Amino acid sequence: MIKGIIDVLMISNSEQRKTEVQSLFDVVALGELLIDMIPVKRPADRKLVYEVNPGGAPSNVLAEVSKLGGATAFIGKVGDDFFGHFLEAALTDCGIDTHGLSYTREAKTALAFVHLDEKGDRSFSFYRDPGADTKLGKGDVNLEIIEQAKIFHFGSLSMTDEPAESATIKAVKYAKRKGKKISFDPNWRPALWNHKAAKAKMVNGLRYTDILKISEVELKLLTGEIDLNKGSKQLYDAGIKLVLTTLGPNGCHYRYARGSGKLNTYDTKVVDTTGAGDAFMGGLLYRLSKLEKPIEEVDKDELEEIIDFSNAAGALCASKVGAIAAMPSLWDINICRKTIPKLIASSIV
Repeated sequence: MIKGIIDVLMISNSEQRKTEVQSLFDVVALGELLIDMIPVKRPADRKLVYEVNPGGAPSNVLAEVSKLGGATAFIGKVGDDFFGHFLEAALTDCGIDTHGLSYTREAKTALAFVHLDEKGDRSFSFYRDPGADTKLGKGDVNLEIIEQAKIFHFGSLSMTDEPAESATIKAVKYAKRKGKKISFDPNWRPALWNHKAAKAKMVNGLRYTDILKISEVELKLLTGEIDLNKGSKQLYDAGIKLVLTTLGPNGCHYRYARGSGKLNTYDTKVVDTTGAGDAFMGGLLYRLSKLEKPIEEVDKDELEEIIDFSNAAGALCASKVGAIAAMPSLWDINICRKTIPKLIASSIV
């Protein structure tokens, strides 16, 4: 089922040229920046009031890295409208560098209406046809910002439409040539594109990837496998250095050069899962950015400690409403790991 991925994925490490430029940023991310409209129930009349929250997976990831003390920068485009300027202010408040953010009058800032079920799990309705984020062009990509990064992170939503798709691939290729660690979150959203197109473009993103975070649904989409070991091995064998499959309340499965395993997450009360995966990824990238050795040389115990840290970040985010506003601090995560028990997850082979 994964035929074709191995063929395109095996870009030789020799093609990555190390740079002597000092890294000013721990993580630079490119992608969508939009408004999450979070529902707030009004028991008196059973109507819904929607609360405006900054969102978009790449910016959520940066918000968590920044909250933990990392240096971050964002590359993307928003509408020259109220929401666009609101979002720039939100990133600035988080300490995220916005020199890579640009504006357009060709489209409005995208909106994502979040729907929460009784368990706090979310789904989305997007008002993005097109959204300003899809108008990011090759000329909008500030390569100097990427050159100053330790890790370059991107998702798949910037590849749903042109010109943003070409801009994304340009940025990723440049980061790869400069020897940056490349992090990718496919972030499958069926409402935005069809299965065939999504898989093809995600596979194109995979060819540059060192660090991959996927859900069980995305694992099946990309490999045809529901078995975590088989699916993650296909991706690892294709050249990805660290494959992480997030499992919601069942924690996280990982695979890398020194083995594989599964770690349970923390038993927090789930209120809203919006941004929980991004908090996990932010915690992970923050910790990986501090390593002075390749991922494949990290001891298994050390990697599991990093993933446990990331699990705590995701669990804490899910215990609050919203995404960026719910990102936990280093103090929050340390307290969680000391005081909150882990969920007893089902055994997954």
